[in-house]
Amino acid sequence: MKLPIGLAKKLLRVTQGESLPRSQVQHAIVDRMVEEGVLFVRSKGTRQLIYCRDATVVHHYLKNQLGVNDLTLFVGIVTAVDPLRSDAIRAASDSKIKTIRSFKGFLVNCCRSLEASLNGVPLQIVPVPGTFTYLYDFEHFVPAEEIVIVGVENGENFRYIERQEKLFPVEKVLFVSRYPQSGDLQRWLQAIPNRYLHFGDFDFAGINIYLNEFKQHLGARADFFVPDGIAELFHNYGNRDLYDRQCKTAPQRSRLQEPALERLWDLICAEKKGLEQEVLIAAEKTGKV
Repeated sequence: MKLPIGLAKKLLRVTQGESLPRSQVQHAIVDRMVEEGVLFVRSKGTRQLIYCRDATVVHHYLKNQLGVNDLTLFVGIVTAVDPLRSDAIRAASDSKIKTIRSFKGFLVNCCRSLEASLNGVPLQIVPVPGTFTYLYDFEHFVPAEEIVIVGVENGENFRYIERQEKLFPVEKVLFVSRYPQSGDLQRWLQAIPNRYLHFGDFDFAGINIYLNEFKQHLGARADFFVPDGIAELFHNYGNRDLYDRQCKTAPQRSRLQEPALERLWDLICAEKKGLEQEVLIAAEKTGKV
C-alpha cells in the first residue's frame, strides 16, 4: 500500500503535535495504525481526534510498513517543482514516488558567438555545425541584455537556422527551441529582460501558441515574428487544409494588439490558408525570401 500525499501531509502534522479530526484522516492506513497502537483516538465533544504519543513510533511504522524513510522529506519531494531522484530514494527507497524529469532545460542555437554567463561565470555560446547547446541549469543562465531571444517552434527550422539568419537583421540573436515542451523556457524568459521574438507557424495554431504560452507571460517584451514577403509566400505555398482545420479555434482579433500580427491574421482570413514555417527554409534556397 502506498502513502497518498494528502494523508502524508496530515500524518506529518500529527507527528508535530497536532490532533486531527478522524473524519479528515479516514483511510485504511490510519485504521491499521490505530489498531496497532501507533496512532490513538480521543473524544472531544462529539468529535473523535487522531493523535500520536510518540512521533518516533510513527516514523518507524511508516519506514517498516510503507517504505517511507523520512516523512518530512517525502512530503517535500512529492510537492517539489524539481526534485532529485537521489532525494526520492532517501525519502522512500523509491526514485519513482513522483515522476521526476531527469533532464530539465532546453536547447539553444546561434549563428555567431554570443556572450552570456552561467552561475556568474562568463560563458561563450559558440555555433558548431551539427550540434546544439543544451542548457540544463537555465535558472542561472543570463545572456547579454542586447541579445534578442528568438523562440523557434519547429525542429527543422531550429536545425537549419543558419539558412534563415538573414530573416533576422538584429546582430545578436539566440535561438531557443520550444521542444522539449515544459514550463522551463517560459520561466527562464520571465526571469530575463531580453526582447523575445516568436518564430512559429503562420496560422491560427501558431498564433494561439504564441498568445497562450509566451505573450501572456512576457507582455510588451514579446512580438510575433512576421517576415517580409509573407503575402507572396502565402500565395505560393499556403495550405488551405490548415485553415479549414483551425478556423474554429481562431483567436479573437482583438487579442492580438500587434500591428504585424493583425496583418498576418487578416492575411490568413483573406487567403483562407495557413503557412508552415518550414517553407522559409525552402524559400531561402530559391531566393524567394
